[in-house]
Amino acid sequence: MSRIWTPKDAALLPVICGPNHMNLLYLENELADGKLKAESQGGGIALDGSAEAVATAELALSVFETVLAQDPNAGIAALEGAVEQARTPSQHYRTLTGLKVPIKAQTNTQAKYLDLLTGTENDLIFGVGPAGTGKTFLAVAAGAAALKNKAASKLIITRPAVEAGENLGFLPGDLEEKVEPYLRPIWDALDETLGADQAGRLREKRVIEVAPLAFMRGRTLKNAFVIMDEAQNATVAQMKMVLTRLGRDSRMVVTGDPGQVDLPKSQTSGLAHALKILRGVKGVGRVTFSARDVRRHALVSRIIEAYDKDTDSKRDG
Repeated sequence: MSRIWTPKDAALLPVICGPNHMNLLYLENELADGKLKAESQGGGIALDGSAEAVATAELALSVFETVLAQDPNAGIAALEGAVEQARTPSQHYRTLTGLKVPIKAQTNTQAKYLDLLTGTENDLIFGVGPAGTGKTFLAVAAGAAALKNKAASKLIITRPAVEAGENLGFLPGDLEEKVEPYLRPIWDALDETLGADQAGRLREKRVIEVAPLAFMRGRTLKNAFVIMDEAQNATVAQMKMVLTRLGRDSRMVVTGDPGQVDLPKSQTSGLAHALKILRGVKGVGRVTFSARDVRRHALVSRIIEAYDKDTDSKRDG
Protein backbone atom coordinates (compact mmCIF):
# COMPACT_ATOMS: atom_id res chain seq x y z
CA MET A 1 0.00 0.00 0.00
CA SER A 2 1.28 3.47 -0.88
CA ARG A 3 0.09 6.83 0.46
CA ILE A 4 1.31 10.41 0.67
CA TRP A 5 0.92 11.94 4.12
CA THR A 6 0.75 15.74 4.04
CA PRO A 7 1.21 17.92 7.15
CA LYS A 8 -1.32 20.62 7.93
CA ASP A 9 1.55 23.10 8.28
CA ALA A 10 4.08 22.64 5.47
CA ALA A 11 6.67 24.61 7.45
CA LEU A 12 6.83 21.77 9.99
CA LEU A 13 7.80 19.13 7.44
CA PRO A 14 11.59 19.45 7.97
CA VAL A 15 11.13 19.18 11.76
CA ILE A 16 8.86 16.17 11.33
CA CYS A 17 11.46 14.43 9.16
CA GLY A 18 14.26 15.36 11.55
CA PRO A 19 17.98 15.95 10.88
CA ASN A 20 19.13 13.67 8.07
CA HIS A 21 15.59 12.24 8.10
CA MET A 22 16.37 10.44 11.37
CA ASN A 23 12.70 10.56 12.42
CA LEU A 24 11.65 8.79 9.25
CA LEU A 25 14.32 6.15 9.85
CA TYR A 26 12.97 5.66 13.37
CA LEU A 27 9.46 5.26 11.96
CA GLU A 28 10.70 2.64 9.49
CA ASN A 29 12.48 0.70 12.24
CA GLU A 30 9.45 0.75 14.53
CA LEU A 31 7.16 -0.49 11.76
CA ALA A 32 9.65 -2.82 10.10
CA ASP A 33 7.27 -5.77 10.53
CA GLY A 34 4.98 -4.02 8.06
CA LYS A 35 7.92 -3.30 5.74
CA LEU A 36 7.31 0.42 6.03
CA LYS A 37 9.30 2.82 3.91
CA ALA A 38 9.02 6.56 4.58
CA GLU A 39 10.57 9.21 2.35
CA SER A 40 10.17 12.97 2.14
CA GLN A 41 8.54 13.74 -1.19
CA GLY A 42 7.54 17.21 -2.32
CA GLY A 43 5.37 18.71 0.39
CA GLY A 44 4.68 15.44 2.17
CA ILE A 45 5.99 12.03 3.19
CA ALA A 46 5.61 9.02 0.90
CA LEU A 47 4.63 5.92 2.88
CA ASP A 48 4.83 2.41 1.48
CA GLY A 49 4.22 -0.90 3.24
CA SER A 50 1.42 -3.04 4.62
CA ALA A 51 -1.96 -1.36 5.07
CA GLU A 52 -1.62 -1.57 8.87
CA ALA A 53 1.90 -0.10 8.88
CA VAL A 54 0.92 2.79 6.62
CA ALA A 55 -2.20 3.56 8.68
CA THR A 56 -0.16 3.49 11.91
CA ALA A 57 2.50 5.74 10.37
CA GLU A 58 -0.10 8.25 9.17
CA LEU A 59 -1.69 8.48 12.62
CA ALA A 60 1.72 8.71 14.33
CA LEU A 61 2.82 11.52 12.02
CA SER A 62 -0.42 13.41 12.65
CA VAL A 63 -0.01 13.09 16.43
CA PHE A 64 3.66 14.08 16.13
CA GLU A 65 2.74 17.17 14.11
CA THR A 66 0.22 18.23 16.76
CA VAL A 67 2.90 17.99 19.46
CA LEU A 68 5.45 19.87 17.35
CA ALA A 69 2.96 22.66 16.66
CA GLN A 70 2.88 23.29 20.42
CA ASP A 71 6.55 22.55 21.10
CA PRO A 72 8.89 22.54 18.05
CA ASN A 73 11.69 21.14 20.21
CA ALA A 74 9.73 18.05 21.32
CA GLY A 75 12.15 15.76 19.49
CA ILE A 76 12.35 12.00 19.07
CA ALA A 77 10.72 11.25 22.43
CA ALA A 78 7.50 12.83 21.17
CA LEU A 79 7.66 10.70 18.03
CA GLU A 80 8.14 7.57 20.14
CA GLY A 81 5.02 8.49 22.08
CA ALA A 82 3.13 9.24 18.88
CA VAL A 83 3.94 5.79 17.52
CA GLU A 84 2.75 4.11 20.71
CA GLN A 85 -0.41 6.19 20.69
CA ALA A 86 -1.04 5.27 17.04
CA ARG A 87 -0.73 1.60 17.91
CA THR A 88 -3.44 1.91 20.57
CA PRO A 89 -5.84 4.53 19.20
CA SER A 90 -8.59 3.51 21.64
CA GLN A 91 -6.49 4.62 24.66
CA HIS A 92 -7.45 8.12 25.79
CA TYR A 93 -4.40 10.38 26.06
CA ARG A 94 -5.25 13.22 28.44
CA THR A 95 -3.58 16.64 28.08
CA LEU A 96 -2.81 19.00 30.97
CA THR A 97 -3.60 22.55 29.85
CA GLY A 98 -3.21 25.99 31.38
CA LEU A 99 0.53 25.46 31.85
CA LYS A 100 3.48 27.06 30.08
CA VAL A 101 3.12 24.33 27.45
CA PRO A 102 0.42 21.65 27.29
CA ILE A 103 1.61 18.37 28.81
CA LYS A 104 0.43 15.16 27.15
CA ALA A 105 1.07 11.53 27.94
CA GLN A 106 3.45 9.82 25.54
CA THR A 107 2.86 6.18 26.48
CA ASN A 108 -0.10 4.07 27.54
CA THR A 109 1.24 3.88 31.09
CA GLN A 110 1.67 7.64 31.25
CA ALA A 111 -1.91 8.03 29.98
CA LYS A 112 -3.22 5.81 32.80
CA TYR A 113 -1.07 7.74 35.28
CA LEU A 114 -2.44 11.11 34.15
CA ASP A 115 -5.97 9.73 34.41
CA LEU A 116 -5.29 8.87 38.06
CA LEU A 117 -3.55 12.19 38.76
CA THR A 118 -6.44 14.22 37.36
CA GLY A 119 -9.28 11.94 38.47
CA THR A 120 -11.18 12.09 41.73
CA GLU A 121 -11.39 8.45 42.79
CA ASN A 122 -7.96 8.21 44.43
CA ASP A 123 -6.40 10.69 46.84
CA LEU A 124 -3.22 8.63 47.21
CA ILE A 125 -1.43 7.63 44.02
CA PHE A 126 1.77 5.63 43.66
CA GLY A 127 3.86 6.08 40.51
CA VAL A 128 6.71 3.56 40.55
CA GLY A 129 9.30 2.55 37.99
CA PRO A 130 12.73 3.36 36.56
CA ALA A 131 14.21 6.79 35.92
CA GLY A 132 13.17 8.65 32.81
CA THR A 133 9.61 7.34 32.65
CA GLY A 134 8.00 10.69 33.53
CA LYS A 135 6.57 9.62 36.87
CA THR A 136 7.95 12.64 38.75
CA PHE A 137 7.59 15.16 35.92
CA LEU A 138 3.92 14.29 35.33
CA ALA A 139 3.20 14.45 39.07
CA VAL A 140 4.74 17.92 39.21
CA ALA A 141 2.80 18.97 36.11
CA ALA A 142 -0.45 17.71 37.65
CA GLY A 143 0.35 19.58 40.87
CA ALA A 144 1.07 22.78 38.91
CA ALA A 145 -2.20 22.35 37.01
CA ALA A 146 -4.05 21.87 40.31
CA LEU A 147 -2.67 25.22 41.51
CA LYS A 148 -3.63 26.92 38.26
CA ASN A 149 -7.24 25.68 38.32
CA LYS A 150 -7.50 26.26 42.09
CA ALA A 151 -8.10 22.59 42.86
CA ALA A 152 -5.35 23.01 45.48
CA SER A 153 -4.09 26.02 47.39
CA LYS A 154 -0.59 24.67 47.95
CA LEU A 155 1.91 22.40 46.26
CA ILE A 156 4.11 20.66 48.82
CA ILE A 157 7.11 18.64 47.73
CA THR A 158 9.09 16.35 49.98
CA ARG A 159 11.98 14.05 49.32
CA PRO A 160 14.41 12.04 51.46
CA ALA A 161 17.92 13.47 51.56
CA VAL A 162 19.66 10.20 52.21
CA GLU A 163 23.00 11.42 50.90
CA ALA A 164 23.16 14.18 53.51
CA GLY A 165 21.25 12.37 56.22
CA GLU A 166 17.79 13.43 57.28
CA ASN A 167 19.28 15.71 59.94
CA LEU A 168 20.25 18.63 57.72
CA GLY A 169 21.27 20.94 60.54
CA PHE A 170 24.96 20.75 59.79
CA LEU A 171 24.50 22.10 56.26
CA PRO A 172 24.73 25.91 55.75
CA GLY A 173 21.73 28.06 54.81
CA ASP A 174 18.01 28.00 55.54
CA LEU A 175 15.73 24.99 55.07
CA GLU A 176 15.24 25.41 51.32
CA GLU A 177 18.95 26.03 50.73
CA LYS A 178 19.82 22.88 52.65
CA VAL A 179 17.54 20.65 50.64
CA GLU A 180 17.86 22.48 47.30
CA PRO A 181 20.39 20.09 45.69
CA TYR A 182 18.09 17.14 46.32
CA LEU A 183 15.07 18.87 44.82
CA ARG A 184 16.69 20.41 41.74
CA PRO A 185 14.88 18.00 39.37
CA ILE A 186 11.57 19.11 40.90
CA TRP A 187 12.32 22.80 40.35
CA ASP A 188 13.43 22.09 36.78
CA ALA A 189 10.05 20.45 36.17
CA LEU A 190 8.22 23.39 37.75
CA ASP A 191 10.18 25.86 35.64
CA GLU A 192 9.22 23.88 32.55
CA THR A 193 5.52 23.62 33.41
CA LEU A 194 4.87 27.02 35.00
CA GLY A 195 7.77 29.11 33.74
CA ALA A 196 10.70 30.11 35.93
CA ASP A 197 9.24 33.51 36.88
CA GLN A 198 5.87 32.21 38.02
CA ALA A 199 7.39 29.22 39.79
CA GLY A 200 9.74 31.60 41.61
CA ARG A 201 6.90 33.92 42.67
CA LEU A 202 4.78 31.03 43.97
CA ARG A 203 7.78 29.74 45.85
CA GLU A 204 8.36 33.11 47.49
CA LYS A 205 4.69 33.26 48.53
CA ARG A 206 4.99 29.74 50.00
CA VAL A 207 2.30 28.49 47.65
CA ILE A 208 4.94 26.05 46.48
CA GLU A 209 6.77 24.67 49.47
CA VAL A 210 9.79 22.46 49.97
CA ALA A 211 10.01 20.19 52.99
CA PRO A 212 12.45 17.35 53.59
CA LEU A 213 10.89 14.35 55.31
CA ALA A 214 12.38 15.26 58.66
CA PHE A 215 10.35 18.51 58.68
CA MET A 216 7.01 16.92 57.80
CA ARG A 217 6.39 15.47 61.23
CA GLY A 218 3.45 16.95 63.14
CA ARG A 219 1.92 18.75 60.14
CA THR A 220 -1.54 18.29 58.67
CA LEU A 221 -1.60 19.08 54.97
CA LYS A 222 -4.97 20.62 54.05
CA ASN A 223 -6.18 21.58 50.55
CA ALA A 224 -2.76 20.67 49.19
CA PHE A 225 -1.28 18.68 46.34
CA VAL A 226 1.57 16.75 47.92
CA ILE A 227 4.41 15.00 46.08
CA MET A 228 6.75 12.62 47.83
CA ASP A 229 9.60 11.93 45.43
CA GLU A 230 12.36 9.28 45.66
CA ALA A 231 10.15 7.44 48.14
CA GLN A 232 12.20 4.26 47.88
CA ASN A 233 14.70 5.98 50.18
CA ALA A 234 12.19 6.56 52.98
CA THR A 235 12.09 4.15 55.89
CA VAL A 236 8.88 2.40 56.87
CA ALA A 237 8.40 4.82 59.78
CA GLN A 238 9.02 7.85 57.57
CA MET A 239 6.58 6.59 54.95
CA LYS A 240 3.85 6.06 57.54
CA MET A 241 4.51 9.53 58.98
CA VAL A 242 4.20 11.23 55.59
CA LEU A 243 1.13 9.29 54.44
CA THR A 244 -0.71 10.14 57.64
CA ARG A 245 -0.10 13.89 57.12
CA LEU A 246 -2.82 13.91 54.45
CA GLY A 247 -5.53 16.37 55.46
CA ARG A 248 -8.95 17.41 54.18
CA ASP A 249 -9.25 18.18 50.44
CA SER A 250 -5.67 17.04 49.79
CA ARG A 251 -4.11 14.57 47.39
CA MET A 252 -0.74 12.86 47.57
CA VAL A 253 1.44 11.37 44.86
CA VAL A 254 4.26 9.06 45.90
CA THR A 255 6.94 8.39 43.28
CA GLY A 256 9.98 6.19 43.39
CA ASP A 257 12.06 3.42 41.88
CA PRO A 258 12.08 0.25 44.02
CA GLY A 259 15.21 -0.83 42.17
CA GLN A 260 17.26 2.18 43.32
CA VAL A 261 17.17 1.99 47.12
CA ASP A 262 20.01 3.87 48.84
CA LEU A 263 19.07 2.91 52.39
CA PRO A 264 21.36 0.65 54.45
CA LYS A 265 20.64 -3.00 53.69
CA SER A 266 19.40 -3.47 57.25
CA GLN A 267 16.49 -1.06 56.62
CA THR A 268 13.34 -1.91 54.70
CA SER A 269 12.25 0.57 52.02
CA GLY A 270 9.08 2.36 53.08
CA LEU A 271 7.92 2.42 49.46
CA ALA A 272 8.10 -1.36 49.04
CA HIS A 273 6.35 -1.84 52.38
CA ALA A 274 3.57 0.63 51.55
CA LEU A 275 2.95 -0.89 48.13
CA LYS A 276 2.54 -4.27 49.80
CA ILE A 277 0.21 -3.35 52.66
CA LEU A 278 -1.89 -0.78 50.77
CA ARG A 279 -2.65 -3.01 47.78
CA GLY A 280 -6.42 -3.06 47.27
CA VAL A 281 -7.13 -0.27 49.79
CA LYS A 282 -9.96 1.96 48.58
CA GLY A 283 -8.80 5.40 47.46
CA VAL A 284 -5.26 4.25 46.66
CA GLY A 285 -4.20 4.10 43.00
CA ARG A 286 -1.02 2.66 41.54
CA VAL A 287 0.77 2.81 38.19
CA THR A 288 3.90 0.80 37.47
CA PHE A 289 6.21 2.02 34.71
CA SER A 290 8.68 -0.13 32.80
CA ALA A 291 11.68 0.39 30.52
CA ARG A 292 9.23 0.81 27.62
CA ASP A 293 8.07 4.07 29.19
CA VAL A 294 11.55 5.63 29.36
CA ARG A 295 11.62 8.86 27.39
CA ARG A 296 15.29 9.73 27.66
CA HIS A 297 17.98 8.58 25.25
CA ALA A 298 16.84 5.33 23.58
CA LEU A 299 19.91 3.62 25.05
CA VAL A 300 18.56 4.19 28.58
CA SER A 301 15.73 1.70 28.00
CA ARG A 302 18.18 -0.95 26.87
CA ILE A 303 20.46 -0.27 29.85
CA ILE A 304 17.53 -0.69 32.26
CA GLU A 305 16.45 -3.91 30.57
CA ALA A 306 20.00 -5.29 30.78
CA TYR A 307 20.18 -4.57 34.52
CA ASP A 308 16.71 -6.09 35.05
CA LYS A 309 17.80 -9.28 33.26
CA ASP A 310 20.96 -9.44 35.38
CA THR A 311 18.92 -9.06 38.57
CA ASP A 312 16.45 -11.74 37.45
CA SER A 313 19.26 -14.18 36.57
CA LYS A 314 20.87 -13.73 40.00
CA ARG A 315 17.48 -14.24 41.68
CA ASP A 316 16.83 -17.42 39.68
CA GLY A 317 20.35 -18.67 40.30
